[in-house]
Amino acid sequence: MVEVLVVAVVVACAAALVYLAMAARVVKQYERGVLLRLGRVAKEVRAPGLNLIIPIVDRLQKVNMQIVTMPVPAQEGITRDNVTVRVDAVVYFRVVDAVSALVKVEDYKFAVSQMAQTSLRSIIGKSELDDLLADREKLNQGLELMIDSPAVGWGVQVDRVEIKDVSLPDTMKRSMARQAEADRERRARIINADAELQASRKLAEAAQQMAETPTALQLRLLQTVMAVAAEKNSTLVLPIPVELLHFLERAGQPQPPQQQVPQRIPETAPRQVAQPVPETTPRQVPETAPPAPVSRTDGGPHGDGGPHPG
Repeated sequence: MVEVLVVAVVVACAAALVYLAMAARVVKQYERGVLLRLGRVAKEVRAPGLNLIIPIVDRLQKVNMQIVTMPVPAQEGITRDNVTVRVDAVVYFRVVDAVSALVKVEDYKFAVSQMAQTSLRSIIGKSELDDLLADREKLNQGLELMIDSPAVGWGVQVDRVEIKDVSLPDTMKRSMARQAEADRERRARIINADAELQASRKLAEAAQQMAETPTALQLRLLQTVMAVAAEKNSTLVLPIPVELLHFLERAGQPQPPQQQVPQRIPETAPRQVAQPVPETTPRQVPETAPPAPVSRTDGGPHGDGGPHPG
């Protein structure tokens, strides 16, 4: 009798251990458990830890709640400006509703992957090449919105979408390289021109200041002579007076053409032109009596009939 009781106890303990082994389920910290009882979803989601279910009747499905990093295969498309490119991306998402992710979609990871590929091709067709190369942040936001809109109904939240690489044809790479080289050369020429302009302005100011103060020019000449003399070489420096340089500069300038001076006509005495005599009223000359006749006598020495001198 005792042996029968011992066997019964041992069998009961073994059955209990088997039942516990079949009923016990451990849910990890980053997981959530969805209980299906006779194929129907239970209202409560099992939390992390030890959970007991009814064997054969219940089935516990575990859903990972961690952020999933999914690479999107490279998609080839034609941009809005008719350039063929290949673009690949990466999607970061996580499950926020374990029941919806398990019930509403067969495989939420595959669904998110297909949605990311179609959205990426759509973004390529709506964008230009410059936007794909320079304005990726805006494209990432648009791609994230396109993937997240249908994924919300699957209990999935898209955290971030990043475009990784944009592959261009070799011909386009060469043309862009030539364009970039031409742009760099243009900027270099502009910088050199600005530097020469500033240097010429400074030289003009220095020349004007030296012209106003001749002693500054002589001091500069002495500094140059001292700098050359300090070097260890066989150069012989002979300073030339500044006045000689000014003389040579004036001598080298072309002489202005001389203007012909008209010859001056020697001055002569002015011709006296007879002035017309103004007509005046003729004076009335008083009439006088005619002279009396003189009687002549013969024998006068003078023969004029006058009296003879005594």
